[in-house]
Amino acid sequence: MLSDAAEVARHYDRYLAAEASRLERFAPVEFAITLRYLARFLREGITAVDAGVGVGHYAEFLARRGCRLHLIDVSEKLLSVAQERLAIAGLGSHILSAHKVSATALPLADESVDAILLLGPLYHLRELAERQQAVDEAARVLKPDGIVAAAGINRIAFLRDMFRAPDAFSAAYWGDEFADAARRFPQEIGESGFLARYLATGQLDPEHAPPIGYAHLTTLDEFRELLTSRFVEFALAGMESFTAPWQEMFLAKPPEEQARWLNIVEFTGRTAEGLASSDHFLFVGRKK
Repeated sequence: MLSDAAEVARHYDRYLAAEASRLERFAPVEFAITLRYLARFLREGITAVDAGVGVGHYAEFLARRGCRLHLIDVSEKLLSVAQERLAIAGLGSHILSAHKVSATALPLADESVDAILLLGPLYHLRELAERQQAVDEAARVLKPDGIVAAAGINRIAFLRDMFRAPDAFSAAYWGDEFADAARRFPQEIGESGFLARYLATGQLDPEHAPPIGYAHLTTLDEFRELLTSRFVEFALAGMESFTAPWQEMFLAKPPEEQARWLNIVEFTGRTAEGLASSDHFLFVGRKK
């Protein structure tokens, strides 16, 4: 595995419980909006790759829609948990293969799958050449007119998190490390040149950003340019829009009200204002 992949794997192996709880407990709007787009653009019963499968939230969703899946992750523990999740759900037969590899080197044949999810890899590949390699690999394994769904993290989100008190997710799993990073940040941005480097490159590391570790946070233009190099854009949306800092409040609302709020989030997430407010960008496109 290339570059920081081994360190990224160790990060997720160490904080497996955090990854297991993040979407449903701490990022329910991101989760729900992503599912909406997957349901809209990915047909039932297709063959798909979930690269950066994590604990298998999206793999399970696709398997329940009859999809056959190749599971990819740099973390052996995450890969095992995802496989176990599908097995417990009675969906183990939908797994075609599982590989501990980077999204930059997919062990799959050319033009062999209908869709690929890149809902994590692109924000852990810190060098542009590696991100481009992952996008090229996605295009290589997709059949003609195959679909990609890819995620990036808004570069501004890190600055917001440093400005405010720790969010519930960071406090729950990285309380002391996050507090140390936040205390250093005001002095460091004035003296070390870190802020200028970060704004120019989007590169983060465990010392500055304990919850994500080695990572790349993107600008919208950079993200779009990366994906449109190989894919025709169907959708580019902000997953959280105005709810980004307050997603946990979504869970306290009754189901009928949740659905109405999600409609507003989805609509505003396609606007410039909603994209700018979001933590995560989602690109959906067709192979050129």
